[in-house]
Amino acid sequence: MDRRRMLRATGFAGAAAFLAACDSGGGKSEADTKGAPAILGKKRNLKIVTTWPKNFPGLGTGVERFAKRVNDMSSGQITIKVYAAGELVGALGAFDAVSQGKADMYHGAEYYWQGKSPAFNFFAAVPMGMIASEMNSWIRFGGGQELWDELSGKFNVKPFMCGNSGVQMGGWFKNEINSIDDFQGLRIRMPGLGGEVMKRIGATPVTKSGGEIFQALSQGNIDATEWIGPWNDLAFGFQTIVKNYYYPGIHEPGSTLSLGINLDVWNDMSQMEKAIIQAAADAENDTMLAEFNINNARSLDTLISEHGVKLHRFSDDILRKLGEVSAEVVAEAGSADDLSKRVFDSFNTARSNGMKWGAIAEQAFAAARDLATAKNT
Repeated sequence: MDRRRMLRATGFAGAAAFLAACDSGGGKSEADTKGAPAILGKKRNLKIVTTWPKNFPGLGTGVERFAKRVNDMSSGQITIKVYAAGELVGALGAFDAVSQGKADMYHGAEYYWQGKSPAFNFFAAVPMGMIASEMNSWIRFGGGQELWDELSGKFNVKPFMCGNSGVQMGGWFKNEINSIDDFQGLRIRMPGLGGEVMKRIGATPVTKSGGEIFQALSQGNIDATEWIGPWNDLAFGFQTIVKNYYYPGIHEPGSTLSLGINLDVWNDMSQMEKAIIQAAADAENDTMLAEFNINNARSLDTLISEHGVKLHRFSDDILRKLGEVSAEVVAEAGSADDLSKRVFDSFNTARSNGMKWGAIAEQAFAAARDLATAKNT
């Protein structure tokens, strides 16, 4: 039987039994003879390290949800203990811990590893890059996953998409930003290629993990920060320090969060175990985006109505300049070596196709909806 048709026809539970039989050659296991169907061959207790504070909304809770989903789908045969940033390794040490086998998995954002290869940026977010739906399409059906496997495989890691925070905000600023000149000398927390864009327009980018941002902003060590969006920003309390909140966040238009698995651990898994991990990661990828979208809308209203936050849109002149510099920065990252060039070319093709289709699909509909809404209000 074709496995894809089987999955559609029977659902995951039926597929689990089928795949388990395939892995065992179709025979009965010891568990089968006792009247209970065997799903997996052995019990695994895995450790996952993250780049997020413990139980942080969306990111921290999302990885906990992923771990629970794996446990449930495997009937407890695969358990995953979640370690927040700093509990086992520091936030920015998660990749090395998994690569070296000190942990089994990580959950983070690939641009944190750009020091190993600039190509990692393309699998998280790049300035003026792709939104969440476009990233999903590229990685799943546009050749992105194969390139990602090749890149991460060099470091003994198997990668997956496992969450998305959607379009991010432009950030929090102590003073208003009315022209590109207002970025001169500004100390701003912004990682990845977005930080390089800030540097080229005269700001000083600073890389800090999430748990360090509030203190840096409150003590005046930085003048501005981006984090994620209203939901997480409200939880961090940035509104108690500064009031100027800008959009859109051109640096991270569709921030993909990643699951990385030690390649030795991955290769030791059965097809059934791999199917569970893949399905759980896919589910979290979609669930997290939905959760962010509804909570960002609610939290933005709270920030404005209850905390006196001033919402600003970057001017067209600022956005044009940011777009111009972004193109230079992203192209340079994509020319670092042969693999980076192949990733860049593939990413660019997907981005171009997404923009063309989006112009006559989501964007056109959104404009029509705005017209209809304005007419009826």
